[in-house]
Amino acid sequence: MNISHQNIDDINASIQVEIAPADYNPQVDKAIKDQAKKAKLPGFRPGMVPTGHIRRMYGKAILFDEINRIINDKIAEYIGEQKLEVLGQPLPKDEDTDGQYNWDFNDTFNFNYEIGLAPSFDVPFSAETEFTEYDIKADEATLAERIKNLRRSYGKMTNPEVSEEGDVLYATLKQDKEEGIEKTTSVRTDIIEDAKIKKSLAGLKKDDAVKIDVKKAFKAADLARILGVTEEEAENLDVTKFELTVKNINRLEESDLNQEFFDKLFPAGEVTTEEQFNEKVKEEVENLFKQNSAQKLRNDMYAFGMDKVEAKFPEDFLKRWLKATNPNLSPEEIEEGFADFLNNLKWTIIENRIVTENNLEVKYDEVVDLAKERIYAQIKMYNINEEPTDEQLQQFAMQLLSDREQANRLFEEVKALKVFDQLKSTVKVKAEAIEFDKFEALEK
Repeated sequence: MNISHQNIDDINASIQVEIAPADYNPQVDKAIKDQAKKAKLPGFRPGMVPTGHIRRMYGKAILFDEINRIINDKIAEYIGEQKLEVLGQPLPKDEDTDGQYNWDFNDTFNFNYEIGLAPSFDVPFSAETEFTEYDIKADEATLAERIKNLRRSYGKMTNPEVSEEGDVLYATLKQDKEEGIEKTTSVRTDIIEDAKIKKSLAGLKKDDAVKIDVKKAFKAADLARILGVTEEEAENLDVTKFELTVKNINRLEESDLNQEFFDKLFPAGEVTTEEQFNEKVKEEVENLFKQNSAQKLRNDMYAFGMDKVEAKFPEDFLKRWLKATNPNLSPEEIEEGFADFLNNLKWTIIENRIVTENNLEVKYDEVVDLAKERIYAQIKMYNINEEPTDEQLQQFAMQLLSDREQANRLFEEVKALKVFDQLKSTVKVKAEAIEFDKFEALEK
């Protein structure tokens, strides 16, 4: 078999393949024999169908499949040997070959494929590149909000006579028109966006009624859930004035700061005073902030790399490849998402070159460990006191990784983390302490 390639320009090339009978007939003969052993045809005992009969009936189809398989394998092998950085997969050139070959197991076939090549550029990160890594401190407002949420999570439900901001009203909402929507449901006042409406729902008693504009009060998703309609229906309400009539008032009282409460959150006896509790909460919050800081640094590195790398891509080829691999996509849909596709492709190439240049390797155990870490965090989110065993985490991780999509996602995440760690060791990283509210302002 002869395989060669020719560059059309810096980012487009073609691959030529010549395959002779000696290259494919041994594999075709084996495939025919295998088919004969498995075939169940009238007049023949199972596994006893003559190979000649299979060749006459299915020979051309088997020949076609085997040639495709051989060519695909050899092209992949050739691309690796030649160290071609290919984008997508090779596409057969649109050439009319009908009648050119007899497909009688004696033809020498010639095929041409087009390929897209990754652009040439230098990775822009060096020891002279400087980034800031923020040490985020919990400000008083953030700590107070976290403590409030914890106390409410372990508080008790009461039914006061008069409503206050933050209560949940069990109420009837009736649209201000004949035969309009009428729904009795729970209404959380803390999610109301309009301050005036939120204030109007404080100071209400059972059977009190007030009219509100639900479009001003709620986001479309919240309104759809409250009214029991679709989000589209919520967005397109012709009348947005509703009468809200209170049926009951529910209030989640905050838990007292006592030993019973502390022991629900932490190992028994570990925290015994309000000061220790506040310090533990601060430690927990600031540990969470480390993730925010790392994500900010990753985002800054991404933005820097994307800005510094100027690269031209084989766009026509890539659009044809996207269409070939996603036949249900319309040309308009491909155009609509193409800029984002190129951005993702550009960063993937930058990442892959960092991996190659630094001999980085993603090991299976690292993917398993990340899966266990994600599962552990999810368990703790719902039950802070639950401590799953390593055996349980291993079992959950295996279940998660049995899903190929999830496994690929975690593999890419491990790779991204390795690239991030490599970049941190390459560039200058300046540490800077900052309070969370000021850090949030940086993100806007």
